[in-house]
Amino acid sequence: MISRYSLPEMAELWSDQARYATWTKVEVLASQAQARLGRVPGSAVADILRAPVPSAARVAELERERDHEILSFLTAFCENVPDDSARWVHLGMTSYDLVDTALGYNLARACDVLLRSVARLRGVLADRAVEHWGTVCIGRTHGMHAEPTTFGHKLAGFAFAIDRCVRRLEAAREEVAVGTISGSVGTYALIDPFVEEYVCAELGLGVESAPSQVVARDRHAQLLQAVATLGACIEQIATEVRLLSRSEVREVEEHRTAAYQGSSAMPHKRNPTTSERLVGLARLLRGYAGTMLEDVALWHERDLSHSSVERVAVPDALIVAHYQTNAAADLVAALKVLPERMRSAIDGTNGLAYSSAVLADLLEGGTERERAYRAVQAAANGAISAGGDFGSLLRAEGIDIGPLRPERFLVHHDVILKRLETLRDLAH
Repeated sequence: MISRYSLPEMAELWSDQARYATWTKVEVLASQAQARLGRVPGSAVADILRAPVPSAARVAELERERDHEILSFLTAFCENVPDDSARWVHLGMTSYDLVDTALGYNLARACDVLLRSVARLRGVLADRAVEHWGTVCIGRTHGMHAEPTTFGHKLAGFAFAIDRCVRRLEAAREEVAVGTISGSVGTYALIDPFVEEYVCAELGLGVESAPSQVVARDRHAQLLQAVATLGACIEQIATEVRLLSRSEVREVEEHRTAAYQGSSAMPHKRNPTTSERLVGLARLLRGYAGTMLEDVALWHERDLSHSSVERVAVPDALIVAHYQTNAAADLVAALKVLPERMRSAIDGTNGLAYSSAVLADLLEGGTERERAYRAVQAAANGAISAGGDFGSLLRAEGIDIGPLRPERFLVHHDVILKRLETLRDLAH
């Protein structure tokens, strides 16, 4: 992923040098397990343990000669291991014993980094939802004015969506945090299962139940689907900010520093560029998820068609998701909310926002449904076409209505607030 959408904490996990450091860790642990079985001399393990992680530049140099990254890595690693000890490196293992076990370890670490940022977003949303629980605004359905709600309620819906994303990611982490050291077709033909058990335990990984040389790719597809769903939930937040930021609405504004310049041609512009960026990144994440589904079906025990896909899709998706989540948390934390604009949108409906309450009152008062609906709709149509006041038109028709206030719609609102406060306590 380009540096523009990369944060160091996540990006560093996916560098070539970090990958070779993890491969070294796996090879060292495997030699230690073999020594416990009495298959590798202790002196060889000591030599292997002392060897440094080979440089990415040296591996690349060797790969130009060998056209095989794992063999090039092993050659570079063994250059710093005495010959008598080097022959014990990678004993009984095949390439993907190394690659997939290391991948499981790196995926677990990457998920932990991502989960911390997602938890932060959940907390920011919950805090701001409580802050604006009583900030009344017009609800919109089909993009049209509906009836009053609160801005806190909107944010609460987003907070609960991100909470579900946390649980999806936690489940996906468990599925991808596995390894296998089982040989060329997963039968442990040339390696004792204890090696796999030892290495995976030391790395905090589970073990692939029925290995076929590789870890099953439905696991990775599940992770990227969870990541794409997270991206879509962030897109929903960003879309709401974009819609509420429009000039004719202007109920919220993205935070801007004094240095902000929104347009090269129009100095007055205050564009919701962060929200737009978040929407665009969500599209990338959906693309990566679909691509990873293509990796699930491999030929027989394995083929290599998944490798080129994963080298791009997995790191990029996790790096983008991490960037997007942190950017979303920053956006929400600093979002400027304009309550007076929200209230004016309700008042600007000339009472139309209260039509459902008037209808309910008529029904409870004994008016037949069709007659009540037609009477309220006629007054509403008159207010829309002539720009009149909805309440006044109703009274002119002899329909007695009480005061029209947003609070009428919020009498049971606190039931949601209690759920939100529970979530906020969890988030903190």
